[in-house]
Amino acid sequence: MLRTITLAVWSYLGRHMWTGLFVVVPAWGTFLILYTLFDALDHMMVDVFAAMLGAELPGTGLASFLVLVLLSGMVMTHYIGRRIHRAIERPMEQIPLVRSIYQTLKSMADVFHFRQRFGCSKVAVIPFPRDGLWALGFIMDTAPTWLQVSENGPLLMVFVPTALHPFTGYLAFVPERSIYRIRLSPEDAIKMEFSAGLYRPEPGWLAPALESS
Repeated sequence: MLRTITLAVWSYLGRHMWTGLFVVVPAWGTFLILYTLFDALDHMMVDVFAAMLGAELPGTGLASFLVLVLLSGMVMTHYIGRRIHRAIERPMEQIPLVRSIYQTLKSMADVFHFRQRFGCSKVAVIPFPRDGLWALGFIMDTAPTWLQVSENGPLLMVFVPTALHPFTGYLAFVPERSIYRIRLSPEDAIKMEFSAGLYRPEPGWLAPALESS
């Protein structure tokens, strides 16, 4: 009896520890990065304006930071900006130590994009990459009409993310009758993918999803 209670307590604490970890680590990492960037930019711009005008202007660091973020967003939404981003990113991914740090921080940012993009999707289990093997996926929508060529019924588009970096993955076109919707929230599915299966949702998550979910 005591052993059962102990295991239940550890399971409860472990599940919530993982949840807290996925909330705190990306948020804290983002805060530290933004704080370091803002602090460095603030000191630099204060010195620049002090040299130009002969006086320190309060708020120049914050204003410069906001302008930098706005200009970066405007540039990166265009084709040339994306080319520049890829040109900068390529050497960073080739230096061993820099690559590890960059990919870790990029994964943290991608988790937020992943949550925004797939947070409203239905979670399902599908045979992938072949029959006999199963993968966790997100039902995106019905496949376009010109792709409805299966004799096994209508095809649905299912995104199958890769572990550790869940924003990348495969788009599978699966017959609807081969898709098994399960009782797992998108948030828990994201945590499972990001932790490569270390995160354990509450028991019963493999049960068929309710019709209303």
